[in-house]
Amino acid sequence: MWNKRGQNFLFLTEILISFLVVFAVFSYITYYYQNYSKPLGFDYNRVWAIAYSGEQLSKNPDTLTTFYANLEKSLKSMPEIKEVSFASPNYPYSSSFMSTGLSQGGKKFNNISDFHVGTDYQKVWNVNLIDGRWFVPEDLIGKDKGIIINETFSKEMFGTVKSTGKVIGDFDDKNKFKIIGVVNDFKANGDFVPGNNVMFSQLDTAYLKWTSTVLIKVSEKADATFESKLYKFMANTTRSAVEIQHVDEMRESRNRETIIPMLLFIIVASFLIINVALGLFGVLWYNINKRKGEIGLRRAIGASGASVSSQMVLESLILATLSIIIGCFFAVQFPLLNVFNIPANVYFIAILISILFIYALVVACSLYPGKQAAAIRPAIALHED
Repeated sequence: MWNKRGQNFLFLTEILISFLVVFAVFSYITYYYQNYSKPLGFDYNRVWAIAYSGEQLSKNPDTLTTFYANLEKSLKSMPEIKEVSFASPNYPYSSSFMSTGLSQGGKKFNNISDFHVGTDYQKVWNVNLIDGRWFVPEDLIGKDKGIIINETFSKEMFGTVKSTGKVIGDFDDKNKFKIIGVVNDFKANGDFVPGNNVMFSQLDTAYLKWTSTVLIKVSEKADATFESKLYKFMANTTRSAVEIQHVDEMRESRNRETIIPMLLFIIVASFLIINVALGLFGVLWYNINKRKGEIGLRRAIGASGASVSSQMVLESLILATLSIIIGCFFAVQFPLLNVFNIPANVYFIAILISILFIYALVVACSLYPGKQAAAIRPAIALHED
């Protein structure tokens, strides 16, 4: 094998390229599968989002408070509606994103998803509290504004210590917030996207003038007729254009944005791997034809067909191992350098799967040429040589 290293260079190169491509594919799949396997943290079924423009509404805080209180009562009086909550426009699966920063013990935390929510937001989404409680109206008059955070964020700030009741600061540590509850992690951007650190704050009077979204949990009786009725009611009440969206449809649309590019990448990679497999098969076939004399001589001195076949497969596996070692050197750099800010275990799982895949590919491509080598008749091979 060493003496024929020049001939084996093409084989080594193809295996190396295949390993790197397979590593990229399995890293991609592993990352999204891990995200998909984690719970959403809420229930999106039968949740509708109603967007409207609040420009026509009064800017007086007291008038707005009365208006939204009456609107909430009117919506809850409809038998098809089970729960109602006003909220900021960055609800799950929407195209809106709001972020903020917090500080704790001198450490800064950035890019925290900031949700301004009504008192019944938890009921609309069936958000699961794992510690503390949800908002009550009395929280708006407390000294430190109450907030609710997700479980992962709580562990980042306080480790295993309970965060409920702790007081933290905003990014500049000028204003204080009191953590009153902790919820399960909240994946608001799709099933395949990891959830951000999350902070819920209660919708107060000052924020009402910016409010333009109402979320409702509807019953199974809610149909197209009710949706049309609801649309007319909201348009007349808010005196603005109204858009009603079904959150389950928004979820499907958001997931397609991830699935379609992933499928295209996998298809392209699959064609490349097929071409490489055909190339490996051709290289092995060519090497066997070049070594007919050697194989014939081995058969003539008593080597069995099985030993000749296993030699062909073993040589392929040894060459593949050399390429895999080189490929692993490059692949290991991804978790070491924290490339793309992806958890290191994703890359290590992808490396392991890629190694097994390459070995399986090499064995599959070398079995038939090895079988053909075992079938060579000694007399014919030596005569041709």
